Amino acid sequence: MTVDRERTRAAIVELIDAWGLAGDPRLERTADRVADASLELLAGEGVDPVPALREGRIPAADDDLVLVRNIRFSSICEHHLLPFDGWIHVAYLPGDWITGFGRIHDLVATCTARLALQERIGEQLVDALITGLDARGALAVVEARQDCVAARGPKQRDSDSVSVAARGTLVAGEARAEVFRLIALGAAEHGAEHGADDQHEEML
Repeated sequence: MTVDRERTRAAIVELIDAWGLAGDPRLERTADRVADASLELLAGEGVDPVPALREGRIPAADDDLVLVRNIRFSSICEHHLLPFDGWIHVAYLPGDWITGFGRIHDLVATCTARLALQERIGEQLVDALITGLDARGALAVVEARQDCVAARGPKQRDSDSVSVAARGTLVAGEARAEVFRLIALGAAEHGAEHGADDQHEEML
């Protein structure tokens, strides 16, 4: 899917008018800015991440667990068109294939640059890993702070949400427990390095 920049711009102009702010000098360039930003924020809409994973496959030397922790992300909630952001941890147990760590970051970027729900992001990540790498198991933990909760409605600015999606051999068992142990270990180390402002270790 390709975002239509000019229609987006026209829609924002109409929205500003509907809010009674047409002609406000503060908003002179807002429609253009939003239209340009939408090209980046929605770049993952309609993009299937599986082909990129398959293209970057490397024969696996062993079947040991692979975990990429603390991937920073931001996305747009499809319910209120408000941002949410946080961290994603992705793990998989390889079959015959692995992929470069950069491909995992690209996978997260694709699945979050779209209108989304936190839970669905995790589902899309693990499905892509199973399909694209023929992984024996995959697991994604998504930790986020939702602006639709923080800025409106309940206005719970300190509220966090954690969702887990898993497939195959990481649905249960010792390997799953090991993933959570390693994520918690990484969160503690991350908190020690970055101080109290980064508190996502408390969300696990």
